[in-house]
Amino acid sequence: MSKRYDPPKQSGIGQFFDAVFLLALVYFVLFIPLIFGLTGANSTNVMPETVNWETLGQNETMQAQWEKLGYTPETAAEMITQRFDYSIDPLMLIITAVIILGYFVFLVKVSDKELREVIRERFDT
Repeated sequence: MSKRYDPPKQSGIGQFFDAVFLLALVYFVLFIPLIFGLTGANSTNVMPETVNWETLGQNETMQAQWEKLGYTPETAAEMITQRFDYSIDPLMLIITAVIILGYFVFLVKVSDKELREVIRERFDT
């Protein structure tokens, strides 16, 4: 019979450090696009020459709701005409795909190595 496998133990301080480190890493990774201006939060604003509810594309119901909120065609025009720019930068898309693919390849390689190590520890005599 082979001996029972006991995984390595990690101290409470080590677990705390790992949790804080991963939280900081996730926080940092989510803010990298903001720091480098890669958020894609560009917008376009096409203002009509004459600003009224009809040129802004608002029907009577929409107009009534805007007016209930205290807006006039002039004050609501900027919000109504501001559109998100959905254009995609091919270079950034390729870079993102390479990073994600690289991460998954790394993850599979490391997991395979660790699995083989556990099997070797458990079943080699």
